[in-house]
Amino acid sequence: MACFSATQLHALSWTSSLNPNFSFLAPKLFYYPKPLRASFTSSNVEPTTETKVSSTAKLRELCRGHVPDHVIRRAEEVGYVIPTEVQRLALPFLFSGRDCVLHAQTGSGKTLAYLLQVLSAVDSQRAAVQALIVVPTRELGMQVTKVARMLAANPSECDSGLKLCTVMGLLDGGMLKRHKSWLKAEPPTIVVATIGSLSQMLEKHILKLDSCQVLVVDEVDFMFNSSKEVSSLKRLLTSYSSSKNRQTIFASASIPQHRRFLYDCMQQKWTRADVVHVHVNSVEPMPSCLHHRFVVCNKREKNPMLLSLLQRDSPESAIIFVSEQSEKSKKEGTAPPTTLLVDFLRSSYGRFSDVSLLEEDMNFNRRAASLSELRGGGGYLLVATDIAARGVDLPDTTHIYNFDSPKNAVNYLHRAGRTGRKPFSDKTCFVTSIITVEERFVLQRFENDLQIDVSAENNIICSFGRLTFK
Repeated sequence: MACFSATQLHALSWTSSLNPNFSFLAPKLFYYPKPLRASFTSSNVEPTTETKVSSTAKLRELCRGHVPDHVIRRAEEVGYVIPTEVQRLALPFLFSGRDCVLHAQTGSGKTLAYLLQVLSAVDSQRAAVQALIVVPTRELGMQVTKVARMLAANPSECDSGLKLCTVMGLLDGGMLKRHKSWLKAEPPTIVVATIGSLSQMLEKHILKLDSCQVLVVDEVDFMFNSSKEVSSLKRLLTSYSSSKNRQTIFASASIPQHRRFLYDCMQQKWTRADVVHVHVNSVEPMPSCLHHRFVVCNKREKNPMLLSLLQRDSPESAIIFVSEQSEKSKKEGTAPPTTLLVDFLRSSYGRFSDVSLLEEDMNFNRRAASLSELRGGGGYLLVATDIAARGVDLPDTTHIYNFDSPKNAVNYLHRAGRTGRKPFSDKTCFVTSIITVEERFVLQRFENDLQIDVSAENNIICSFGRLTFK
């Protein structure tokens, strides 16, 4: 572990586990009073009166006195009645104004947690951008914008005299000219933005963050690991607004080396020194309803092996993850692997003759249309690159197939997190990796890193051009 300076202050880390084999861990205070080399010191800390919450408290009780009543009613109308673990632990700290790092598995309710805080902090009667939510992709931004607008929807008749809370989706591929006019005429209360479009507006001084009360960065690990976005993100965190004058919330299912990240947050002044790390399910980073498995074949057998799996599983709805096309392949004029696989499935798999496609090289309108069709109801088969692995919410997905192996354990986690997302359902969902013999050790490393068991599927024999079952 790196040597930490004496200037590093406290980072409060809550850890809990929903795994019945483990007990709930008390909150721990990680601090670095002197330079440390191989360990950190921890001590138990009792929650304050403001942050104590009953484990049986309903969402309404948790939000009372903080979130407008019409927002709570809207949340209840769509089924948000009982808070999830991350909401139960994080909301008291969020409502107290503390900076937070929300670190919990996919589908755990992080988005609702930070949106409730945003809606508790803003004043819709004031014409200024008071909350900014930064997301890595247009698809995630559209989802967050939709949920935010739903929660902030027109209050009941008795509240009709109030000015509405407006939410702008400032997303790549959007109509920036219209957004410019909107920002100049009457700034929205909340802006959900991708970093590219946001940077344009900030650099041209069309969007100002002088009145920003809350700054949220969703999928924060992805944003910091993106060479395209990291410099703009750091500038946003330090130049366009100050951590002293705002509440900062980071969220992700995966934050590798999270203690080092907390240290950097404080040292670089991305957050205040008393940032709270709400870490839920550190023992079990993925939902327990997921069953992980793998099949082994050589590269030229992958297509028939996938077809065999689809015929056997008969998935209600599935996502097949494929690697992005290499630059060399693009220059050679070769068709993308996604397109080749879609063509194969359309000609070979009758049940899903209309296979959908989602990849980064598609234009924004086609991507939006593809997702809209999938959410229209009924079963679907989606072939996608890792653009679908971050934040895309398709709760009907029952099966994930890794046609090509993820680059690392974090990518595996986010791909797997696209299934097992249906609220109040404990139905078993499946994550299947199609690997070569040489890739077995990589999958074993993912098992160790993510603390999961991936079982071998031995009931399928696949030989090129011939598929049979044992």
